[in-house]
Amino acid sequence: MLVLSRDDVAELLDRDALRTAVGDAMAEVSAGRVSMPPRVGAFSDDPTGVMAVMPAYVPALRAMATKIVNVFPANAGTGLDTHQAIVLLVDPESGEFLAMLDGDSITAERTAAGSALSTELMARPDAGVLTIIGTGVQARSHALAVVRTREFAEIRIAGRDAEKSAALTVALELLVDVPVRSMAIDDACRGADVVCATTDAHEPVVRREWFSPGTHITSVGFSAGGPEIDAVTVADSTLVVESRATAFAPYPVGSHDRGRPLADGLIDEDHVAAEIGELAAGAAFDRPDGGITLYKSAGVAAQDVAAAKLLFDAAVAQGVGTTIER
Repeated sequence: MLVLSRDDVAELLDRDALRTAVGDAMAEVSAGRVSMPPRVGAFSDDPTGVMAVMPAYVPALRAMATKIVNVFPANAGTGLDTHQAIVLLVDPESGEFLAMLDGDSITAERTAAGSALSTELMARPDAGVLTIIGTGVQARSHALAVVRTREFAEIRIAGRDAEKSAALTVALELLVDVPVRSMAIDDACRGADVVCATTDAHEPVVRREWFSPGTHITSVGFSAGGPEIDAVTVADSTLVVESRATAFAPYPVGSHDRGRPLADGLIDEDHVAAEIGELAAGAAFDRPDGGITLYKSAGVAAQDVAAAKLLFDAAVAQGVGTTIER
């Protein structure tokens, strides 16, 4: 079995190819051709600790995988990661375990690839200002993925911690050929063409009144307290999701139901304009004149499968990784 570490994933990663692979997988999800049961979780004695399992089979990619993700919020501030994951890639014909891959980096990169795909398909063609809200792993991966979808003239980094915002700004300046600035969240949203929310905030940090007409918003954060974007933004947007079933399903972490990323009485499925897979497959997207668009991600296993298969094929071709005997 091949083992791909976090460094191996970084070496092999092709963000444009990943965006395409995620689009292909999501098109299969929307077409109903993917075997992808709801995630399940086992809870520890710590009422907030959970081991969740996310399996899927994507026939078009000839790929099957399971992600095991451990979410232990109590680790915050201890030096241990609150989220830890591995992905197991399986031969869909024989059931043989082909590879074990670092799941933390795969989660960050495939999630950012989904947001980048939505930007490619939904944002205005002339979008020039990209705002990233957040300062963690997802903020970095989003900046590096989404910037590849338009000719952005500026990237704005906005977080609740000014020092972390400044640190991420400096780091990104070395990685992109676009000016990067650190700003307050409200100022960073005003006048932005694309806004990516990537926080673990327990209450909304994004407000509808900050957005200009035509802004495209992506949101991947959801915490125990609720969503990172306010209710007015969701209700006033042209909304695209990964899958209607996932967006309106309970999203438990720990022993308590954290609620539903989009439901909870705010809206219903009739508010969803499309699934991202429908757009990836070529469905027309009618951008509202003067309105805002929103891509809300809850995370689906098909994206992990797409990323794992892409990385595995690249590793075999390039001779990267460590082979172990089981």
